[in-house]
Amino acid sequence: LMVWLRRTTHYLFIVVVAVNSTLLTINAGDYIFYTDWMWTSFVVFSISQSTMLAVGAIYYMLFTGVPGTATYYATIMTIYTWVAKGAWFALGYPYDFIVVPVWIPSAMLLDLTYWATRRNKHAAIIIGGTLVGLSFPLFNMVNLLLVRDPLEVAFKYPRPTLPAYMTPIEPQVGKFYNSPVALGSGAGAVLTVPIAALGAKLNTWTYRWMAA
Repeated sequence: LMVWLRRTTHYLFIVVVAVNSTLLTINAGDYIFYTDWMWTSFVVFSISQSTMLAVGAIYYMLFTGVPGTATYYATIMTIYTWVAKGAWFALGYPYDFIVVPVWIPSAMLLDLTYWATRRNKHAAIIIGGTLVGLSFPLFNMVNLLLVRDPLEVAFKYPRPTLPAYMTPIEPQVGKFYNSPVALGSGAGAVLTVPIAALGAKLNTWTYRWMAA
């Protein structure tokens, strides 16, 4: 019974984090629209997504102890988000109205770190967490460059729930940050490590709670 309860608790946490990642993507998805706050949104989005990926991926990876599990977790997040995009498509928006973030390459770096250090948990937290925070904004900016002209999409499909003053406007690139990828990567590298440590600690706490 305890084994069943422990496994149920773990899998429930994994599902909750993956679903929250999907919701976070939808709520922050307008970062592809070149508004006055474009770079600010991209930086905040990068930090939130890299930390969300790290906490769930390292939790799942340490739970199984198998390198490759983090990539599997990122794949789950991606599939969830693709399914959720169907809601926008049903409303008449193009299917790329919300771009799915590129979680998988960053999760692969976390897996490689865990594998290369012979399943060293602390190396996965410090080195893997840093790599996730550093790499996600870079991979995701490349992802954005491959998207159909977001400015055209923004003007053609304005969000009906937004007030008039939040309608997409002409971009003012560099107004807030000259290098959003560098800023997102720097902040992400710093913040993702303690969040990855939290994911690892949650794994330990769950075992202790279920064993009590």
